Amino acid sequence: MEAVAVSDVGLALANIVLLTILFVVGIAIARLRSLFAIVMLSGVYSLVSATWFVLLDAVDVAFTEAAVGAGLSTALLLGGMLLTARTAKAEKPFSRLAPFLVVVVVGAILIYASVDLPALGDPDSPVNTGVGKEYLERHYGDMGFPNVVTSILASYRGFDTLGETAVVFTAGLAVALLLGFGERSLAESIRKGGRK
Repeated sequence: MEAVAVSDVGLALANIVLLTILFVVGIAIARLRSLFAIVMLSGVYSLVSATWFVLLDAVDVAFTEAAVGAGLSTALLLGGMLLTARTAKAEKPFSRLAPFLVVVVVGAILIYASVDLPALGDPDSPVNTGVGKEYLERHYGDMGFPNVVTSILASYRGFDTLGETAVVFTAGLAVALLLGFGERSLAESIRKGGRK
């Protein structure tokens, strides 16, 4: 009993530390002007998120976040930096006022909309009475491991996951082809001013 309590305290402490790191990195990303630093911190944000997902026993989500968020997105953003300036433009006074107001209004709407939602973990909520309940009841017997998300994505919805993987791969390939490679790349063409 005492070991479980120590484990829960350690887990809660790890959650707090990781969420604090995510918060600090997010604030740093919003405040920086160097695009290279922003891209690198975005990769750090994705890796810390992946670590947090592992802590939450969502290993499949962590793998996707590490591969797409830290790996592919960082590489694509670094490639895109070849086509842009290295620093962000100076902002005009009050330029952040309109986005801030939009965020406040949307946040208020979301809070208002969430008032009528069922309580978290309510067994009688619509989410827990359909096929999700059946998955929860039989996944361990079918798969033999405790992570229900992995069993749903890898088995029950395997074809859907394969389709999503194909879409992400195709999108990454399309972006790589648009950026180009070598002397015929889009970046090289822009640098030469469109001359052959």
